[in-house]
Amino acid sequence: MEDVIEGGPWLYLGQPIVLQKWEPGMVLRKLKHTEVPVWIKLRHLPVELWTTEGLSTVASGIGRPLYPDAITRACTRLDFARVCVMLNVSSKLQNMSLL
Repeated sequence: MEDVIEGGPWLYLGQPIVLQKWEPGMVLRKLKHTEVPVWIKLRHLPVELWTTEGLSTVASGIGRPLYPDAITRACTRLDFARVCVMLNVSSKLQNMSLL
């Protein structure tokens, strides 16, 4: 269960779903989110961009960079980088962005 909650946000029928662990006394209400965190994949990055600053610069073209995943930080998988970015939900999502 923790993996599901921590691994989100999730998309269902193209709509973002943010899960939160239920606690006694919790009041259910529909929240309006203006931003959601989303994991993006950055493929075919030049070696010189495999730095915190480089990844942040590239990811900022898509959203506000938050942090890379552990494998990207450790540089143990070099075919792509994963970075969590905060996206504005009122903006159109991009499938691809060229450097």
